[in-house]
Amino acid sequence: QAQLQESGGGLVQAGGSLSLSCKTSYRPWSNYAMGWWRQVDGAWREFVAAVGWDDGATYYGDSVKGRFTISRSKPTSTIYLQMNDLQPEDTAVYYCASDVVVKPDGIENFGSWGQGTQVTVSS
Repeated sequence: QAQLQESGGGLVQAGGSLSLSCKTSYRPWSNYAMGWWRQVDGAWREFVAAVGWDDGATYYGDSVKGRFTISRSKPTSTIYLQMNDLQPEDTAVYYCASDVVVKPDGIENFGSWGQGTQVTVSS
């Protein structure tokens, strides 16, 4: 399985912006994607965004549409998550995921998870 190295995150005031990045030790298989999930203590891990590795197609969770942007860099095997207009409800640990599969009934990670990076948004 891939090893994922995340960076970014931190503390920001509501309305501010942060950027996350995640470098994978190997590129996903064809037709797979990479993505981000987030989790608050005691809650399910919530899908945030994914990007198709081959075609660059993007997918977003409803709560972040219009505010977050996911992108990927093939030469550096890295994905990015630009988060704008952050709100306190965006506070969570954000996890990078490899070997993500986009299906008609949902998006699921079949690969590795990163170690997680904390994003805290103050009101």
